[in-house]
Amino acid sequence: MVHYSPLPASLGGDESIPHNNLAMNASTLPDPNTLHPVAGYENEIYIKPAVKNPNIIVGDFSYIADADFERHVTHHYPFLGDKLIIGKFCQIGAGVEFVMNGANHQMNAVSTFPFYTLQGWNMAPPAHEDLPLKGDTIIGNDVWIGQNATILPGVHIGDGAIIGASSVVTRHVPHYTIAAGNPAREIRRRFDEELTALLLEWKWWDKPTDEINALIPILTSSDLGAVKEKIRADLSVLP
Repeated sequence: MVHYSPLPASLGGDESIPHNNLAMNASTLPDPNTLHPVAGYENEIYIKPAVKNPNIIVGDFSYIADADFERHVTHHYPFLGDKLIIGKFCQIGAGVEFVMNGANHQMNAVSTFPFYTLQGWNMAPPAHEDLPLKGDTIIGNDVWIGQNATILPGVHIGDGAIIGASSVVTRHVPHYTIAAGNPAREIRRRFDEELTALLLEWKWWDKPTDEINALIPILTSSDLGAVKEKIRADLSVLP
């Protein structure tokens, strides 16, 4: 029998997942090209193998609590050329929306009405410099975005950041920072400057899958002093 238990509710826990898949067979390493990482459960997918849009770039093992990722990326028009770039091991809750630059209307003219997008109106598309384009939207690695959050165009969210549920992110979020609200504001830094710097140098998400598997006791430990010691030891032996 499959048993269900709720994910953590704080900052965006969303749906229940099958309990029998939480303990992975130690002889089988996870595959980032698997669409459904939880057998028998369709509403959680690894994003990378599901993406078809070449302007959406997603790293290994990032997942969303839904069966379809691209419908969460709105106003993403090829003629603007903006990209959505998401790192590895990101956790994206249900209902999250990435609003891309196509949502922005021309603001330096008398009217903001987008005549050029609608049939029958005599207007060529405005020059890119006349549109309030914000550039690519970039999400770092190991970022947790709580359910129903909205990420606006051009925002950069740093590695290890946490975005609270239903937040509207209008500006950049630093590495390892908790941000929440509408508009989202910094709540606090997750770690001290030393541990943050160590993590950014260590880049555990870039290690081979078998090494990451072996590092899980460190990655999930609340003894941050021991975590620092382990990272320092690892960095001291790197070539």
